[in-house]
Amino acid sequence: MLSPDIIRRSAAAQAAALHAGETSSEELTRAHLDRIAAVDDDLNAFLHVSEEEALTAARDVDARRAAGEELHALAGVPIAVKDVVVTKGQPTTAGSKILEGWVPPYDATLVEKLRAAGLPILGKTNMDEFAMGSSTETSAYGPTRNPWDPDRIPGGSGGGSAAAVGAYEAPLAIGTDTGGSIRQPGAVTGTVGVKPTYGSVSRYGLIAMASSLDQAGPVTRTVEDSALLHELIAGHDARDSTSLPDPVGAYAEAARRRDVKGLRIGVIEELEGEGFAPEVRARFTESLDQLERAGAEIVRVSCPNFEYALGAYYLIMPSEASSNLAKFDGMRFGLRVIPEDHPTAENVMKATRGAGFGDEVKRRILLGTYALSAGYYDAYYGSAQKVRTLVQRDFAAAFEQVDVLASPTAPTVAFRLGEKIDDPTAMYMNDIATIPANLAGTPGISLPSGLAEDGLPAGIQFLAPARADERLYQVGGALEALLEDAWGGPLLAKAPELAGGAAR
Repeated sequence: MLSPDIIRRSAAAQAAALHAGETSSEELTRAHLDRIAAVDDDLNAFLHVSEEEALTAARDVDARRAAGEELHALAGVPIAVKDVVVTKGQPTTAGSKILEGWVPPYDATLVEKLRAAGLPILGKTNMDEFAMGSSTETSAYGPTRNPWDPDRIPGGSGGGSAAAVGAYEAPLAIGTDTGGSIRQPGAVTGTVGVKPTYGSVSRYGLIAMASSLDQAGPVTRTVEDSALLHELIAGHDARDSTSLPDPVGAYAEAARRRDVKGLRIGVIEELEGEGFAPEVRARFTESLDQLERAGAEIVRVSCPNFEYALGAYYLIMPSEASSNLAKFDGMRFGLRVIPEDHPTAENVMKATRGAGFGDEVKRRILLGTYALSAGYYDAYYGSAQKVRTLVQRDFAAAFEQVDVLASPTAPTVAFRLGEKIDDPTAMYMNDIATIPANLAGTPGISLPSGLAEDGLPAGIQFLAPARADERLYQVGGALEALLEDAWGGPLLAKAPELAGGAAR
């Protein structure tokens, strides 16, 4: 009989149970589908659940395993995919009405890899529309709720993936991170989120928001699980012109090393003071103390141009988004609104974009179009790119002194739904610590640092040089083990209860 706690185990432990014959992929996938049915009406983490497809994929893996075929380490472990990643035969909306009902005719490269490795895809997770948001409140299909407290946000833009993993609806999920959309949801839901080095995971099949910033990555409950999933989805792809030719790193081996003796960890002075909640800072400091006792060296580092990263990001990102979203015009695919009077091509485009895009998407398109317009390009977009170069230089100088950098992931714990939705500046400030890594293309990881205000989780972020993702898994795996020893188990075990009988 299937153990009822199996969905609470890590993905690695679930994979081990499959390998040992303790359960089948069909049973495991059914258990997660039952969990989704029990709790997702309250969370809205999923926009689409592909029950039959997932069970068919699971049965195929079981048959291959029974036949003695050598399978991927994660074969048979189910996964959820953020709805900005195209999936053949499954709706992909990017959280927008303008793509409602669109079923792609092809798979993203990373989805091809998931299918080839035998991971049943449970469905598509909710997100801020076109990944524009920090709370998953701008989704055209309603907000996702935080499994720790359904009155709170799960972070954004990938709140659906983080909530699904945190609520035991899926052991693994795919997210995308343009300015923190994997790491910030991880921090406020008590999960682990990784933004790989830019170009190390193919962007082919990701619906682009900002092409020079977007990066897909893992959303999991443990550092080892993220490492295993990262190894699966990484690698060169000739269909992505920005894809790196590098071999895939030994991420899981680094996560299991759990040794930080002699590791130099730089604390970014500009990302720990004003604006960061006291209890978030306290959990951050306690985490560093644990690492220092384990043999790491803590060094204070200044990155003076990080102060300007947020402003530069909110010029570069909307500029690229305004260009990327021009294709959604009602002419080729997706929503088409035909006005009764004068249904010319121009008026169809106006009506379609007016009805299909939400307010936040329109705001960013307008910002980006203005920043790229004649007479303003150099003053705005050009200046922002110069700041981007300064941020990259700050990273380069810092990594001459230390092996990794550290900061709190988000300034606060999860705030209440509706609390900041009408204040764009306050909303944008949630990404103040995560944005620099996207501007520089460096990798980052967020993992739980403990409970802060109102008994809600806080996160700690580590950043490494480009192409040095293994360092994130080394320090993250070590800290995770140290903190779980102190807590007496995973942080999610301290979460309240959801309907269906497992931790929120």
